[in-house]
Amino acid sequence: MDRPTLFDFHGVSMIKQFTDSWEEVQNFKARPDDIVIVSYPKSGTTWTCYLMDLLFFGKTCPERLLSIPLQERVPFLEISRTSPTPEYLQKGTDLLDQLTTTPRLIKTHLPVQFLPKSFWEQNSTIIYVARNAKDTAVSYYHFCRMNYCMPEPADWSTFLQNYKEGKVSYGSWYDHVSGWWEMKRSYSKLHYMFYEDLSEDTGREMDQLCSFLGLSLSAEEKENILTRVKFDNMKTNKMTNFSTIHHMDQTVSPFMRKGKVGDWKNLFTVSQNEKFDEDCKQKLKNPTLQFRYDAEAASVARDMEG
Repeated sequence: MDRPTLFDFHGVSMIKQFTDSWEEVQNFKARPDDIVIVSYPKSGTTWTCYLMDLLFFGKTCPERLLSIPLQERVPFLEISRTSPTPEYLQKGTDLLDQLTTTPRLIKTHLPVQFLPKSFWEQNSTIIYVARNAKDTAVSYYHFCRMNYCMPEPADWSTFLQNYKEGKVSYGSWYDHVSGWWEMKRSYSKLHYMFYEDLSEDTGREMDQLCSFLGLSLSAEEKENILTRVKFDNMKTNKMTNFSTIHHMDQTVSPFMRKGKVGDWKNLFTVSQNEKFDEDCKQKLKNPTLQFRYDAEAASVARDMEG
């Protein structure tokens, strides 16, 4: 199948798969109890979606876990189709309108300025997950290699340069993570999480998430969720590993590849890393927004008030 090409969409690089239903997306009717899970691509989106689904429905609707793929339980808001073949045309907004669960869990990669206004008007809850720029770049590269509904990534060096310049779907990583971080200062129902923190201590981050959401778990429920969201368990679970999506060739690269913090070291050259660090210094200017690039690094203290 032909791969899509990027184009400038209101200042952000996008592909038609995520803009063809733009009117429906922007006119989407949010509800006060909606929960929007936001991230830049390849930043722990599936992990967070599954965690959220388990928190709300793992106990009350356990049959969902075995019979309904995660992408149907947590629909992708802006996607204009769920398959590249004409027989399966379904918009994310249509899937969301068909959901019978409450709250509705909604996935999106939209930058903050693109989120439909009804979510702000309805004071919906937002969960944002961010991942360090280098691991995101590597994961995004391999994802584009295996997903034929994404633009051709070319070689690693070319992709990395395009990534730094924001010439990939959803544009600049720097703008995305910074825009949502700034919104956290004025929108109290936004919980900003870090992939590296989730990896370091999933239980701790889940406790903080539950506190934010007003949820209470028993020790048994917590342990059950922690087991289910382990990377290796999700990787072999057909309901979470996207193996039901036919335009993803998992023989090229698994959808769930490694899930490691610091895997960027296996692909970045010394020169690429030095240039990337310099680029990051210039473009990620908010000193309160800091990332960890090594699994062994000590936790970075963050001013959560921004």
